[in-house]
Amino acid sequence: MHRRRNNDSNLPAVEAAHLLDALRVHRRGPGRPRTTPDAVLGDKAYSSRGHRALLRRRGITAVIAEPQDQKANRTRRGAKGGRPPAFDTQRYKNRNVVERSFNTFKQWRALATRYDKLALTYRAGALLRAVLIWLDALGDTP
Repeated sequence: MHRRRNNDSNLPAVEAAHLLDALRVHRRGPGRPRTTPDAVLGDKAYSSRGHRALLRRRGITAVIAEPQDQKANRTRRGAKGGRPPAFDTQRYKNRNVVERSFNTFKQWRALATRYDKLALTYRAGALLRAVLIWLDALGDTP
């Protein structure tokens, strides 16, 4: 008797698809907002096949480092392991700017702990924190 496994390994890629669907970057001047980024920068935690396949289907460059265990598994398999994924080291070096921005947001305890039960309340807190950061940056202007 075969037991059916619950395949949750693809769940993060499904959540990433929802985030990419909600992405809108407004253009300067007239025109529809952009919905596809040129590249997605991520750390080693996002180096799964599901994430890479999702980005490849949408024509988005994945700038994600390959973890040591994935490298070892690929090289252990030899020619059947495939070639390593493309990796742009110069773009990856800029990822720290995004990480520092998230750390600035997470200095507010309510955002770091995700204490709010409703997504609407959490979003309102994130927007309020963004306004506070922006006001702090403008603090020296008259």
